[in-house]
Amino acid sequence: MNVTLKQLRAFLAVARTGSFTLAAESLFVTQSALSSLIKELENAIGARLMDRSTRRIQLSNIGSDLVPLVDKIIQDLDRVLTGVADVTALKKGLVRIAGPQLMSCTLLTEFIAAYNKEYPEIAIRLVDCGVEEVAPKVITGEVDFGVGPERDPSSDLAAKQLFELPFVVVFPPGHPLAAHSEVRWADLAAYPFISLRGHFTERIAVDLHAAILDLTLTPAHEVAFMSTALSMASSGLGVTACIPYANSLVELYKLEMRPLRDPEVKRRFFVLTRGGRSLSPAAESAMAFLFSFCNIRWPAEQSL
Repeated sequence: MNVTLKQLRAFLAVARTGSFTLAAESLFVTQSALSSLIKELENAIGARLMDRSTRRIQLSNIGSDLVPLVDKIIQDLDRVLTGVADVTALKKGLVRIAGPQLMSCTLLTEFIAAYNKEYPEIAIRLVDCGVEEVAPKVITGEVDFGVGPERDPSSDLAAKQLFELPFVVVFPPGHPLAAHSEVRWADLAAYPFISLRGHFTERIAVDLHAAILDLTLTPAHEVAFMSTALSMASSGLGVTACIPYANSLVELYKLEMRPLRDPEVKRRFFVLTRGGRSLSPAAESAMAFLFSFCNIRWPAEQSL
């Protein structure tokens, strides 16, 4: 049985109007084309659906039984197609994004607020997590894409650089470093340094050692989250280093920032997606918006 949507719509239009003339007008087809669609449908079903006369159209018993079923099929299909059109037109959708804790409570939160103003019907679900958890959540499909610092390449992931920014030093108002427009890494040795545990400290040590062989930073405090480090700096327990995307949190703690030089140590951050998998229109839109959002703040020629 080969029944087409055009045939079903034609049958329903005739059944509703009781007239081939009116039905043809509602479907923007000729009466002969409409008549052919009805005949094709009857041949496919193997039963007569309506009796035609010069005065009126009378549905057969099978035709009468078929009307509510066809009506439901058409309505259900129209709802599905409308939903697909809404998603494609970015009127509806859900986007899931994974990001490290610090980035989630600063850059990504600000991005979501800006995106929601442009696309209020698209919901973004932010999954804040540890840095090492971002990639696994992308690979397993728990999120559409993730944002995180540079890591070892993986065949399961596609990575596109979002931005590259240098470290800045963060300290409370009135600190001696406030007198400088730029601060050298060597200058930090005179003050208690608050660092993050693990990969953060190890990477900085490698970068500094490669540039300045005799410079070693010994942390006075090591914590798990940058928000804790900023809180400790705000309490006068030392100074810390972070990436400028955390500016809103630095300001919230009423801290000041200065560029760190000699050497300039940078970190690259990437948008991660599952290799070989396409994104939904909403996720594609959100990712493009994120790149634009970051490029406005840190133009590529300045951040690289």
